Amino acid sequence: MDKIFHHVSFDTSRLITKTYSTSFSIGVRCLHPSIRNAIYSIYGFVRLADEIVDSFHDYDKEQLLEQLEDEYYQALQRGISLNPIINAFCRTVHTYQIEDHLIQAFLKSMKEDLKPQSFGEKEIDTYIYGSAEVVGLMCLAVFVSGDKKAYTKLEMPARRLGAAFQKVNFLRDLNHDTLHLQRAYFPVLQTETLNETNKKEILNGIYEDYEVALDGIRQLPDCARLGVYTAYLYYLSLAKRIEETPAGELMQKRIRITNKEKMYLFRKAYLTTKII
Repeated sequence: MDKIFHHVSFDTSRLITKTYSTSFSIGVRCLHPSIRNAIYSIYGFVRLADEIVDSFHDYDKEQLLEQLEDEYYQALQRGISLNPIINAFCRTVHTYQIEDHLIQAFLKSMKEDLKPQSFGEKEIDTYIYGSAEVVGLMCLAVFVSGDKKAYTKLEMPARRLGAAFQKVNFLRDLNHDTLHLQRAYFPVLQTETLNETNKKEILNGIYEDYEVALDGIRQLPDCARLGVYTAYLYYLSLAKRIEETPAGELMQKRIRITNKEKMYLFRKAYLTTKII
């Protein structure tokens, strides 16, 4: 009977992914079926933690995050959790031998979001590593399926891709993060408002991340290349849309890609993934 519960657990993670992120869901569907559930489970776990710190304002967030962490480690030890999201994630951690320091770095960054925050250069690098880069590394562990040599070779491109995605999200959510969550993720924006000059500097850093990441995407196993490249094109398109948007407007609206555009990007990825 436990097989049924494990199946339901991964189904729950897939539902979380589809409900919260249509763009990420498109990318996952482009992965080989053999690894989709594992990636859904990773997204489900990090989404759960992210929702605690970003959305559960009427509850004790610190207590909820502590309970999530405690239940994860208890489940990892006993081999099962009645929380289907944690249960699915634990099975992926066990199957692909995802290292604990990645989970610890992620949880540390989530704890940073429990309070109003303004990051310096060193602090933001540590935060982005924990909130985004390690998620890319967890996915990479699934993609290479235990190949330590491949993991080491692709580690930095995976980190840079995660960092690029996170920085784009920071720019997209500038208004919400600043006014509602009281977080300033870009150190330059602690002393300046967003303008065309500092926006260009931020985007230049993102485009540098993308260049390193693309080289890694070219070297991914066939099971993962199309899905990751689809996500890459989506976030690159967001960055270009942000570049085209006046700085003042970014504080007033969230930049989006339409479903029609997402499907175009998927087709583009499908047609070009063999030659990138």
